[in-house]
Amino acid sequence: QVQLVESGGGLVQAGGSLRLSCAASGSIVRFNTMGWFRQAPGKQRELVATMSSGGSTNYADSVKGRFTISRDNAKNTVYLQMNSLKPEDTAAYYCKASLPLYWGQGTQVTVSS
Repeated sequence: QVQLVESGGGLVQAGGSLRLSCAASGSIVRFNTMGWFRQAPGKQRELVATMSSGGSTNYADSVKGRFTISRDNAKNTVYLQMNSLKPEDTAAYYCKASLPLYWGQGTQVTVSS
């Protein structure tokens, strides 16, 4: 079993930045993909960004150029740097590891206008 613990969420004004962290209780090199997803109230959970074990990245169109996913295998941690935040980025952000599949408990990001 691996536990994923997100941190770094909070309240920020539009145009601001936050960096989310996802700390794993075990090695993350075993996973094919690490990623960030988000879910706003009343909406489905959606992909934000993923990174493969080989370093390939994938981003939702809505965050391209603003968000950057990275990983530190030595620290078993995945990061999401979020710049130029918009009110529509407000959501609970979840870390995901696959395969096997694990989810974190989420961290809330609120962007005020």
